[in-house]
Amino acid sequence: MTDWPDARLLKEFVRDNSEAAFAVLVERYIGLVYSVALRHTADTQHAQDITQAVFIIFARKAATLPVGTVIPGWLHHAARLTAANLQRAEMRRINREQEAFMQSKLNEPTNDTLWREMSPQLDEAIAGLGAGERDALVLRYFQNKSMAEVGKYLGLAENAAQKRVSRALEKLRAFFLKRGVSLSTIAIAGIISAKSVQAAPIGMALTVSASAVKGATATAPILTLVKGALKIMAWTKVKTAIVAAAVLALAAGTTTVAVIHEHKVEQAEISTWRQPRITADMINSSAPQVRILPTKFKLPVFGAITAGNGKWAGVDMPVRDLVRIAYDWPPARVYFPEGEPRERYDFATTVTNGGEEALQQKIRTTLGFTVRQETRDMDVFILKVRTPGATGLKPYVSGPLHCEYDARGGVRLAGLPISMPPPRPYWGFTRPLEIYLHTPVVDETELPGNYDINLRWAERYDADPDHAAMKEAMLKQLGLELIPANMPIDVLVVEKTK
Repeated sequence: MTDWPDARLLKEFVRDNSEAAFAVLVERYIGLVYSVALRHTADTQHAQDITQAVFIIFARKAATLPVGTVIPGWLHHAARLTAANLQRAEMRRINREQEAFMQSKLNEPTNDTLWREMSPQLDEAIAGLGAGERDALVLRYFQNKSMAEVGKYLGLAENAAQKRVSRALEKLRAFFLKRGVSLSTIAIAGIISAKSVQAAPIGMALTVSASAVKGATATAPILTLVKGALKIMAWTKVKTAIVAAAVLALAAGTTTVAVIHEHKVEQAEISTWRQPRITADMINSSAPQVRILPTKFKLPVFGAITAGNGKWAGVDMPVRDLVRIAYDWPPARVYFPEGEPRERYDFATTVTNGGEEALQQKIRTTLGFTVRQETRDMDVFILKVRTPGATGLKPYVSGPLHCEYDARGGVRLAGLPISMPPPRPYWGFTRPLEIYLHTPVVDETELPGNYDINLRWAERYDADPDHAAMKEAMLKQLGLELIPANMPIDVLVVEKTK
């Protein structure tokens, strides 16, 4: 039975409720599912719970899967959705600044470093592929099938399978390039093939098989996870059906009715998040949407907030902040050759996947701005050590990672470096400095390791245009000084479409 093809094993399970057939499928693909879960949660217990939930879902839906379903591709998709559901339910995902820090260390082999850059975003990138491309990629590099085997599995000629895999790799390359990870398709293929699937814990396959078929050993949290993931999967199908129905309605000439209905839906969706004081709960309860609207608020309002899971909303926001959120870029390194626009906007991006790309598109289509990355000579501050061994610069020992800054005059962080190597040189202590100074800060301290810093000064950061109190506090407490300079740095150039 172990050498049976997937389709035969699935048929045997559906027809006879064969635990043996299902166990073979679990053993065959448990590493794939566990690895997706582990990438999303970075927690082995959560990864095991997600894996168990996915195979319970698989067992329940086995009889309804379409003929020709590529099981590893389906399982990858189900694992990603289930992991996302767990993260939303428990809000355990570290915010993006902390996650970026955790994924970057010095003095490690290049492939390991690149894998840590790719790993948190890999499944999101694959989710943006078409189903056929996803199936081909999973078979080729997650399951290490030959191109001939991929073609046979998908019912394609070998050269057609090769083209499908090549298209998928090119889309991944473009996805990672937008996020500052520049790799060739060959490098991406090699790293994924070598790193993407890890062995699940010993004995886990037996537990998963038993709980999926019988449900006897599944705990209440896992069953809750199953229920939530099934709802997400059902909603994904409903959204696809709605889009298809909308296309047919437009083709049939029923545009007016569709527009009226859409307007009513929009008002309900917008009212959920368009509030003077936004909360993470408001963002999470909003219907999936990406919008940029002229603001209806005046200062003071709350500004922008993230729910910690890639979803954002904000009111009375300048274009600079929309760009920095959409492109995950520090605001001090956003450059407007024609002068910064004065218009302000309310915005939300509350979709589960691809929110940044969708917001980027809205900036192009709704606001009419083009955004490109280039190297330009800019005024900067160079951060240097003036007094080594200052008492305020304490090596990090333990505790949660965080970074806070107070408009009344203060920066507090724990477990972060002074700065980080590319592609995120502005994370760490230099990030709040850039926000206060509205100027890029280039780290030349050469201080290794991570620190606990509690920097305080007596002046509001916006009350002193020269930031004298802040600079004096840095020198006294941390032994660090800021030196004005002009040098080439990477910036995002934002211009109106001609």
